Amino acid sequence: MKLSDLKNLDVQTTARAIEADAGQALPGIGQALSEVKAGVAGRVTTPSQILMRQARKATGLSQSEFARRIDTPVATLRDWEQGRFAPPGAATALARVISRHPQWADELVSA
Repeated sequence: MKLSDLKNLDVQTTARAIEADAGQALPGIGQALSEVKAGVAGRVTTPSQILMRQARKATGLSQSEFARRIDTPVATLRDWEQGRFAPPGAATALARVISRHPQWADELVSA
């Protein structure tokens, strides 16, 4: 999509399509798309980055506790959640499972 096409962006339809691709509701995606349409500059956040934060919050764990569970440095998790870097596919898939079944995070304690 070209920047000139943004004025015609259907925010609701696009948000639904992104959520369908992510396989779940993504709170804030509509607001983010509205800001893009309005030309507000900001950090680009992908559905996988939002999913990572949602998965951690679903477990009720702190960033350091969640990072330990998924055997990832806390700084890396922070980068994923804050949109500096996108998580790799395996981490995204794990986050999708955890967000749907947060109780399973207890079984991920590293040896």
